[in-house]
Amino acid sequence: MAVGSHYIHRRQLQPHQVLRVEVPLRETLRPEEFEVLRASIEAHFGTATQALALAWVQPHAVECNSITGALAFGFDAALCRQTCAPSRGSGYANSASARPFGDHGLRPSMLLAAHDVDAAKRLIDRGVAADGSLGLRGALPVHAHFLITDDAARNVRARLYPPAGLMRRAGVEVHALPASAWLATRRVLLVQVGSMRLPQAQALEWVDGGLGDHLTSYGGQLGRVSGQATALDWIASGATASHGSVSEPCNHLQKFPHPQWLLLHYLQGSTAIEAYWKSVLWPQQSLFVGEPLAAPFARR
Repeated sequence: MAVGSHYIHRRQLQPHQVLRVEVPLRETLRPEEFEVLRASIEAHFGTATQALALAWVQPHAVECNSITGALAFGFDAALCRQTCAPSRGSGYANSASARPFGDHGLRPSMLLAAHDVDAAKRLIDRGVAADGSLGLRGALPVHAHFLITDDAARNVRARLYPPAGLMRRAGVEVHALPASAWLATRRVLLVQVGSMRLPQAQALEWVDGGLGDHLTSYGGQLGRVSGQATALDWIASGATASHGSVSEPCNHLQKFPHPQWLLLHYLQGSTAIEAYWKSVLWPQQSLFVGEPLAAPFARR
């Protein structure tokens, strides 16, 4: 409630844009519990509402589906019999649509989640501060880091990394290099890596609106306390949005943010929720976390 109230204030939401719900306070919902939530959302919001901000950390899953995936596409029980199977494709992925519900019948959502209330408020403040702040003439460049690891299974996105120098004219320096040789720089816009944990999280100096994610099995299981890092660790490092899987996805490229799609949509003025959702082709297991309306390259 405190985080939601802060978001309402900072984004100047109107009463018809706010729905207060009651959900079980645990990581995973049963399908029948999820249907109660989904029905209340459908009953409250009209066709003008294109996306959702969820002001909580738990629940983050509906059985093997992420709560963000289930809200967009409905709960897919068949996927839970084999979570490594291909999942439903998203027509919204890499599209030019600015109205996902109007054009594709789905509402992308993102959790306003962090390790505690104060951290969530700082996350929201970073998102608001990001708006229109980058890509300005004469400004210092920002940096996008695409890191290569020796973890063959998790490093599969390396083949999709953009070449260095590609975005220099837009004020973005692209770096693709081994994680072992990487030295964090200032003004970090984007970090992507294939690993169980974050690289040098304490050394990152993010710009407002920064995006960070790692390709691993359980980055969306926000309650994990050991082993693999989660999307909340990126938020704690100062990122404004992140992504993780809530169940074993195997390393299908389609289940993780596409490096070039994510960066290009963000640079074209998309919000964080648009850029992240447009970067994942099969998002049923994908949990999106962050301040959804952050738009550092938007001009209106």
